[in-house]
Amino acid sequence: MLANASVQAVQSGFETLNLINSICKVLREEKYVLPTPIQEQAIPYLVEGRDLLGCAQTGTGKTAAFALPLLQWLEKNREIVRPKSVRTLILAPTRELAAQISESIRVYGRYLKIKQAVIYGGVRPTLQIRALSRGVDVLVATPGRLLDLLNQRQLRLDNVGVLVLDEADRMLDMGFLPDIKKICKVIPTKRQTMLFSATLPAEIVKLSKEFLNDPIQVTVTPPSSTVKKIEQKVLFVDRENKPALLESVLEEDQSIYRVLIFTRTKHGADRVAKRLIKLKIPTEAIHGNKSQPARLKALDKFRSGRVRVLVATDIASRGLDVDGITHVINYDLPKETENYVHRIGRTARAGMEGIALSFCDAGEKSYLRRIETEIGRPLNVDQAHPFHDESIANKKNGGRKPDSEKFARGRARGGKSRSNGYSAGKNKSFSSSQNRSSGKPINRKKNTRNKRAS
Repeated sequence: MLANASVQAVQSGFETLNLINSICKVLREEKYVLPTPIQEQAIPYLVEGRDLLGCAQTGTGKTAAFALPLLQWLEKNREIVRPKSVRTLILAPTRELAAQISESIRVYGRYLKIKQAVIYGGVRPTLQIRALSRGVDVLVATPGRLLDLLNQRQLRLDNVGVLVLDEADRMLDMGFLPDIKKICKVIPTKRQTMLFSATLPAEIVKLSKEFLNDPIQVTVTPPSSTVKKIEQKVLFVDRENKPALLESVLEEDQSIYRVLIFTRTKHGADRVAKRLIKLKIPTEAIHGNKSQPARLKALDKFRSGRVRVLVATDIASRGLDVDGITHVINYDLPKETENYVHRIGRTARAGMEGIALSFCDAGEKSYLRRIETEIGRPLNVDQAHPFHDESIANKKNGGRKPDSEKFARGRARGGKSRSNGYSAGKNKSFSSSQNRSSGKPINRKKNTRNKRAS
């Protein structure tokens, strides 16, 4: 009975979106019951060939929203792929996201005869060039490596019929806009273009007007919103006690069986990972200084459950899709609210629930205030942990008063929360000098990050 009910739900869901039978068959096998809001609203327009500007927070099914119509376009517009030719192109900001999109294409298109390839930096291009030499139906790429191979004449983009720009706001932050413009200049203007973004700042709206033709706009959540099923807490703690607090949380709360910890810097990520390994807590770290094989190996261990903890910088705040992440811990609060939203969006995916814990020291109160203001709610204060610092909790942000009495009452109501089983007195393993990491705020206009690193 349950199986039949699932089939009926799919037939009343995805099959009403004008998707072909071979794709619907995969969705049934993958137990996709009903389309998410972004899928339900975007797919009908995309299968009709319309350009689209889509805005949805992370974890809402954006990949399927563009991948399914793209695969259907390939099936309905079959032709022989020429050597070095690319028929559809998906651009993604990071290696991890590109690899995950490629895997999704493989799954969704398993009953379609398509050739696909994924290219990104950090690895030798030999195998990538070999795959491109035969021509591909779907190419998933990071902009830097794609432009490098394009300049080497290892591929052609003059036959691209569908272009997808995924996580466009992230690509903008990483300084990829010049590369994207160069790539688009060699793609036919007569094409279908899909631009997906978790937020819609003014720069993205401007970008959409430049690259999209009479687009449909689909927005399923407000910018900088957070998933409702994530329980969000802030833990006020002196900076010197952050390592001990992290140890206490991980040792005493056994419900944290797959946790993603974010630090502000690469060196901070390494320090936290090394200390947890010394405590015999299975841990891996990923950040921009790690080689691509090392990053993929760490992700594989985390995904398979061989390690309990993955420590990362904001390189993993988007595009990292791992099932069953129970907790996200902001060891360092991010300086931008968008990064906070994307970080905690790694948990509570696919309808599940999750918990986000944010460690906040005195120097991070302004970041917390900004986050709370932009998401429109105060975070619940967890006073149960053994290192709670009341002086930080009561410290006013730059001497400013709370925005309103209502906001202050909301803070007071959130001040009490159930104990997570933290153990006091566990302050033995970290020294006070081992977490003094800091970073400069991201400036879109002056971002000098190495684009080729992707």
